[in-house]
Amino acid sequence: MPLTKPEILRRYRRQARHYDASVVLYYLIGFRQAAYRKQAVAALGLQPGDTVVELGCGTGLNFAHLQAVVGAGGRIIGLDLTDQMLDEARARVQRAGWTNVELVCGDAAAYDYPPRVDGVLSTFALTLVPEYDEVIRRGAAALSPEGRFVVLDFKKPEHAPRWLLHLMLLVTKPFAVTLDLAQRHPWESMEMHLAEVVMRDYYFGFTYLAMGKAPR
Repeated sequence: MPLTKPEILRRYRRQARHYDASVVLYYLIGFRQAAYRKQAVAALGLQPGDTVVELGCGTGLNFAHLQAVVGAGGRIIGLDLTDQMLDEARARVQRAGWTNVELVCGDAAAYDYPPRVDGVLSTFALTLVPEYDEVIRRGAAALSPEGRFVVLDFKKPEHAPRWLLHLMLLVTKPFAVTLDLAQRHPWESMEMHLAEVVMRDYYFGFTYLAMGKAPR
């Protein structure tokens, strides 16, 4: 069964300090996580000076990619449920000297967005949220007319060798990703709440990137 929010919170609190190092496990099986993250940021279509909200920002692994597109005049809001993960993100921000990053500890399903949002991003986080449909609905409603919502996450592929499925579950287990969670379909909610949704798969279909535009 999927872990509850308190259980997920406890797990990520324990892993926060070593989270960045632990994602190296993915590279050992050829999972190009950093490349997928860059493509997710590129799919947002952000411009210098834009405002972007990252849901489940964790330790801030995407911040450098976002900074490269919004620039010092832009605004990055990182939201995460886990205080210890945000402590690591805050340390990253301080080391880099970024002054345009705001960190918020809270639940993505209840977050109140600022008046103007040009992009909403979630990488390897949304599938953990039981209320993912509400998260997507609220994010879609907050987008500016040209804004985009991008999700990069895990899913269960339709046709995967059993050995590879077990291997991926073994690697993702420390991050609270189970087979039950991988069977959730957030992209279907994106199709309901956003316009012109496109989706592509990576890594034998275990990962997907979905992008939707602000509803008309």
